[in-house]
Amino acid sequence: MKGTMRLVVAMYLAGISSAFAGPVNINTADAETLQRELKGVGEARAAAIIQDRQANGPFESPEDIVRVDGIGEVLFEQNKDNIKIKD
Repeated sequence: MKGTMRLVVAMYLAGISSAFAGPVNINTADAETLQRELKGVGEARAAAIIQDRQANGPFESPEDIVRVDGIGEVLFEQNKDNIKIKD
């Protein structure tokens, strides 16, 4: 019973933390932050975002993230409300 209750509490808290994920600045965030805050962004995509901004300069709009290899319109749509370009 205690194990089940712990599981329920853990799932609830995980839901809360993902529901309150704050906007992430894709021009300044490190790889860990990008992975934590953006749905569908793991280690490889986070590295690609950082590499792209180093090679091509800062993103001028949230939509510019689709210029990164491996990030398309679907991934952008899933994250658009959580992406910012200025602090």
